Amino acid sequence: MEEGDFVIDTRTGRVGCVGGSGGPRLRLRPVGGGREWDCSPGDVRPATIAETMRAKVAAANALSRRGR
Repeated sequence: MEEGDFVIDTRTGRVGCVGGSGGPRLRLRPVGGGREWDCSPGDVRPATIAETMRAKVAAANALSRRGR
């Protein structure tokens, strides 16, 4: 996995964007922002286009609800 790739944390089902690595672990950022989390490279798989788009739409919807 490279920085900027969208992946699924198979432990939680969350979509994250690879922000780098800290030693043997990956740093994942939530699509809509928020707290990063660490994940083992063995616990991620590439996100499909549909999974990535679903996460982006959910993040955009959450942002629009906060702006009301």
